[in-house]
Amino acid sequence: MFIILLIISLSVFCSIAAFNFYTAPELKTLIANTNEDKLVSVLVPARNEEMNIVSCINGILSQSYKKIEIIIIDDCSTDNTYNIASSIKENNLKVIKGEILPEGWLGKNWACHQLAQHATGEYLLFVDADVGIKKDSISSAIHELNRTNAELISVFPTQLMKSFGEFIIVPLMNWLLLTFLPLKFVFTSSSNSFVAANGQFMLWKRDTYFNLGGHQKVKDKVVEDMELARLVKQNNFKVETLLGGDLVFCRMYSSFKQAYNGFAKNFYAGFSINPIFFILIIFFLFIVFIVPFIIITQSVIAIIPVLLVLAARFFVSLNSKQNWWINIILHPLQMILMIWIGIVSLIKFKSNSLVWKERKI
Repeated sequence: MFIILLIISLSVFCSIAAFNFYTAPELKTLIANTNEDKLVSVLVPARNEEMNIVSCINGILSQSYKKIEIIIIDDCSTDNTYNIASSIKENNLKVIKGEILPEGWLGKNWACHQLAQHATGEYLLFVDADVGIKKDSISSAIHELNRTNAELISVFPTQLMKSFGEFIIVPLMNWLLLTFLPLKFVFTSSSNSFVAANGQFMLWKRDTYFNLGGHQKVKDKVVEDMELARLVKQNNFKVETLLGGDLVFCRMYSSFKQAYNGFAKNFYAGFSINPIFFILIIFFLFIVFIVPFIIITQSVIAIIPVLLVLAARFFVSLNSKQNWWINIILHPLQMILMIWIGIVSLIKFKSNSLVWKERKI
């Protein structure tokens, strides 16, 4: 009976992964009929980004969509971010110093709020400093925003990984996204149960952003992108969440430590649920995605749950442009780490001990 329940549960999740493989929206090169007479403000919060800021700015400057202003805010960096960004002289580039973090605000939310106050464009595009964008990314995003009549478009960048520490943690983000959420439903369903967003790339219609209160409305939220997407849907506006495909990419972390801390920062907060319910979810994930590998030798039928797990990983990996066989080989280790990080995330969140980029959250 237990194995039958496993098979039923995993059949559902494998079906979601397969559904996403065929239907998940992806940002593609679509620039026809793009209205280039409207100014886009590209807004980049940067804290300790001296290694990324030049490539980020160059990627924005190379865009086929030319009517843009670029505003970089140095969010009280302790490295050379401000001087490096300021050394790039372009007429449409402005680099500003961020103000000291006020009480009640979290760092990135405060930086994004300040950026919005300086922006003059009819569209606001928030892009993280470690995100790379190909030359048609902005044109394609504007076209998609207009085509769908959405108020907000968010993109999950294609993740770049180099070290072993990244390979055992970073794929978990897309695995959680594409195994449990039919991504297309974020746009087609009005239910707040179907919501996903990524603050690494968020394109807004200006009026909507300010009318809803912008980052000030979520000033103390750790996972502000998800809260903003919920806010949009709660006000009966459309949100579309896409995969980055070949246009938007990012190497989020460069080591196991960074990936571990980054995932711990967002994991529990992203669920926005009761701690007991979160623990139950963690326990459920352990049973469904790890136990099949423990009981595989018990009977022939016990092989079926394992095959369903691996099939789901295959679909998600291809959808995410990740190496499917590496994810399959590392699956048990990734799951164990995910469960451990989930527990750590809950403990740190409840004890107010989360730290990111040398700043307490």
